[in-house]
Amino acid sequence: MGIVAGIGVMVPFPFYYWLWRRPQAWVDLCGRGRDPSKVMALVSHCLKLIQILSLFSISSVSWPPPLYFWPLFLFGQFLNFRVYQLLGESGTYYGVRFGKNIPWVTEFPFGYIKDPQYVGSIMSLVGCLAWVPFQYIALWVLGYAFMIHLESMEDPATRAKSIS
Repeated sequence: MGIVAGIGVMVPFPFYYWLWRRPQAWVDLCGRGRDPSKVMALVSHCLKLIQILSLFSISSVSWPPPLYFWPLFLFGQFLNFRVYQLLGESGTYYGVRFGKNIPWVTEFPFGYIKDPQYVGSIMSLVGCLAWVPFQYIALWVLGYAFMIHLESMEDPATRAKSIS
């Protein structure tokens, strides 16, 4: 089950890499009348479910959780929800890369925490260390670190042209 769980944890990252590097191909694939960010969100939710099920397949959940779980998990999820609240679906799901005009946001956590959505996700994962073997958390965190690095080198010239 270990190798399958490891693959399940990593399954979204090739998709995100491809979308980041080839946004025009995604916009073209989605076609007219379909919002590429909305389609990406739907696919991403399915991939997130695979990741979570992969972790559950190798985890040993016990109650009550360790004390460090609550602040890490709750603040991590707060950051995720706050990012989504401020950016919306299009801002969260590569809208800029797909040719959309997304307003620049400076409200908390932006301007205070670099890559707040990834930081929130990593905090939530670390909170689960009592239940999930370290190597799976580390693998998932490495996936996020890779995406942080990739997204830090964005070239605006490679953004898609909207086909609306």
